[in-house]
Amino acid sequence: MTEVGTERRSPRPLAYGEWMTVATAEYGRILRLLPELADGSWDRATDCAGWTVHDVVAHLAGAAASTASPRELIRQAWLGRRSGRAGDLVDRMNQIQVAERRGLTPAALRGDLAATSRRGLATRRRVPAPLRAVRLPFGPPLGTRPLGYLLGRIYTRDAWMHRVDLSCATGATLELTADHDGAVVADLVAEWAAAHGRPYELHLTGPAGGRWRAGEPDTVLELDAVEFARTLSGRAPGTGLLTHRVPF
Repeated sequence: MTEVGTERRSPRPLAYGEWMTVATAEYGRILRLLPELADGSWDRATDCAGWTVHDVVAHLAGAAASTASPRELIRQAWLGRRSGRAGDLVDRMNQIQVAERRGLTPAALRGDLAATSRRGLATRRRVPAPLRAVRLPFGPPLGTRPLGYLLGRIYTRDAWMHRVDLSCATGATLELTADHDGAVVADLVAEWAAAHGRPYELHLTGPAGGRWRAGEPDTVLELDAVEFARTLSGRAPGTGLLTHRVPF
């Protein structure tokens, strides 16, 4: 876990079991945030191109449903392949998740997410280590990765980033703590550092922040921890080492 103000030379990626703990807490935070949103805010645009607040929550529910049942995952992938060649398969699956829930009221969508996230987490926890180690071709932007990378890191990181999106779009308070959000950010730093492989010194501010250093860098990168994540996801512009994106 990351503590504000500490300095680490090698940020530690989270293990699969840790990701499941973080994922459980993350869905809890999202479900606590949603009732705070006024009905009119569900139509607001988000940082996700073409998506409203309603669309983001619909995607979260649909993605969680895909982890709860192999049959549902196959169904979404089949529909994604049938829907054309625009974008990559994951993008097309995401759009199907959104389209299928477009008619749901905010209350119904909250209930859908509560149910699918609970079932999805239970299924993700049961996946045995040998199966999680199997490398699969997910297509861009993930490429070929172990199944556990998707089920642990990406689904959890995606949910966390979308909670940030919901807060940015609506002005709702973004709950941030060093133990939970700091763990997500520290893992993000670890993957980012491995991707660029260059000396760096990074100071991230805010409750989710921390300090990391590798080698003998010329400059210190200093910015808010949430903005760091938004930059690496492509939601905010970056320069230098901050142009090295990581999957969300």
